[in-house]
Amino acid sequence: MRRTSISLIAFLGAVSPLAAQDGGMGESEPESDDEVPVIVVTGQGLEDAPSVPAYATRTVTRDELLTVPSGRIEEALGTVAGFQQFRRSDSRSSNPSAQGVTLRSLGGNATSRALVLLDGVPIADPFFGYIPFGQLATERIGRVRVTRGGGAGPFGAGALAGTIELESAGAQTLPPFGASLLANDRGGTEASALLAQPLGAGFVTAGVRWDRGPGFFTTPAEDRVPASARAAYDSWSLSLRGVAPVGEALELQAAGTVFDDQRTLRFEGADSSASGADASLRLVGRGAWEFDALAYVQARDFSNVVISSTRFVRVLDQRDTPSTGLGGKLEVRPPLGADDLLRLGVDYRRSEGELQEDAYSAFSGALTERRRAGGSTSDLGLFAEYDRVFGALVLTGGLRADRTRIGEGRYVARNAGGALVNETLVPERSDWIVSWRGGAAWEASETLRLRAAAYRGLRLPTLNELLRPFVVFPVVTQANAALESETLEGYEAGLDWTPLPNVELALTAFDNRVDGAIANVTLARNLRQRQNLPAIEAQGIEAGLKVTRGALRFDGTLAYTDARVVGEGASLALDGNRPAQAPRWAAAANAIWTPAPGWQVAASLRHTGAQFESDLETDRLPPATTLGLFAQAPLGGGLSAVFRAENVTDERIVTRNSDGNIDLGVPRTFWAGLRLGF
Repeated sequence: MRRTSISLIAFLGAVSPLAAQDGGMGESEPESDDEVPVIVVTGQGLEDAPSVPAYATRTVTRDELLTVPSGRIEEALGTVAGFQQFRRSDSRSSNPSAQGVTLRSLGGNATSRALVLLDGVPIADPFFGYIPFGQLATERIGRVRVTRGGGAGPFGAGALAGTIELESAGAQTLPPFGASLLANDRGGTEASALLAQPLGAGFVTAGVRWDRGPGFFTTPAEDRVPASARAAYDSWSLSLRGVAPVGEALELQAAGTVFDDQRTLRFEGADSSASGADASLRLVGRGAWEFDALAYVQARDFSNVVISSTRFVRVLDQRDTPSTGLGGKLEVRPPLGADDLLRLGVDYRRSEGELQEDAYSAFSGALTERRRAGGSTSDLGLFAEYDRVFGALVLTGGLRADRTRIGEGRYVARNAGGALVNETLVPERSDWIVSWRGGAAWEASETLRLRAAAYRGLRLPTLNELLRPFVVFPVVTQANAALESETLEGYEAGLDWTPLPNVELALTAFDNRVDGAIANVTLARNLRQRQNLPAIEAQGIEAGLKVTRGALRFDGTLAYTDARVVGEGASLALDGNRPAQAPRWAAAANAIWTPAPGWQVAASLRHTGAQFESDLETDRLPPATTLGLFAQAPLGGGLSAVFRAENVTDERIVTRNSDGNIDLGVPRTFWAGLRLGF
């Protein structure tokens, strides 16, 4: 994979200066008796703004990440009720392009409507907009914060439904060396290793993970044919991160990840792959003028083979979809005083990519058409946010202006003889879009905080939505080069109450409206097209409860969302319908018991309400409730035995229903293995 190699070499070149930092603490004697300043290296960004409590936020702790029954980051994110992917499947048994994430039932589209950041860097795929979960190993993450509602700060042009911030675990959290090896009852394995070592006055961390398995049949037993295949998977990822001081108040962070994810879904030969290499550099200044500057590059690729569900032969080979993403940001915080915080900044993102796919006859197997498409999008954003603390009251407001650009694009189809069949040229277009957010948080008493917020967010269409048609046989979904940006306006009010020590209750009521929501609109029985709907409206209530009693911790969330499509003109038939893949009810609960040092027992409950496969409210997906278990017992010398169980009750999880053609989610699965150091 040439793109991966180039990016990895670039990353190693960037991280090498960290190894040259020789100002290691304790490595040399001071030349005088003067006090030597202590330099603290955190590996994190700037401190959280005072405005954070004004918005509906939820934190996923490291313990919750490490005790998730499947070992997958997407299940850990499911701790926050209302988080969802386009499909109910996790990343072992879904097509990678369906891994878009959203919040508050603003789904109906496989592209992410929530902004996902890893150490401040957007990680969505540049072409498709999905999240590469195979790149994100739970043991390498220190904390996750989920903020619901539109965003207007750094990279806010992707935070339509909210922001999910993942923070890498640093040397203070990770063991000097850690490892784990587990196997399940179907022959699947999960292996990982961690390294965290001092590097001069800083540190370096490394992690590798390899997941593989024969998988399970996603096709129900009664519908299987000789061509039916298990959802086999084989994925690995390698990360390297270095942090070092480059001055008394300056910290340099360099990070890189390489990953590859291979899957089979539904039929023999229906193989997909997602691979890539990401690298970033970040400079954090904590002096009088604080700043956070970063730059990143992504090189990604995707492939997919579509197998006919009637003749079970190849009909489409999406053999190559290379894409590149690059960007950066600069945020500055002038010194204004303890009760004031002003954030000024600029950020930039650019995505470019192309698809190369070949269509084949289901009867003769002969090549019928070659298709090529490509283009670019970019976003230049200017933002300012101001927080003011008046004792128990925090007021915040932010404004953002985005120069969005969709570059010249093309879609060309030629028959096997090279004759032109179809050609679509996309003219360049650009626009300025303004978004904003504001909020207030009032500490009414030592136990009660009241909060309210309003916001406007936006999302630019992805190259996938603009240019790439796709097939989930027999349904064809057409691209649409005329798509406009989505915008969301909403408001919310809530409270955070601590009625008793170690008991925390959160409650939020919200009203959101997405204008120009991009959805796969049904045109005929097996034909859909991506279109801008007039709007999707969603009102709902979110609740959370945290209880700590000695060695027992409980964290539960509940979300009710009444979402509906506003249709008119061509979409009038959809008016009042619930958006595709949008449940009304979602709930999650985690309980973790630590009876003694090194011991942990955990249980997790997840519920997803009924939802519809399409915008026509046909092909219902029934509700599903799953129970997962986790146990860890020390064996001595830092080694522990680990036991996990997914879907203990063997709940039937319907993840797709296309006119009765059904896919199922993970059945009951048992894991056992060893952990060292964590």
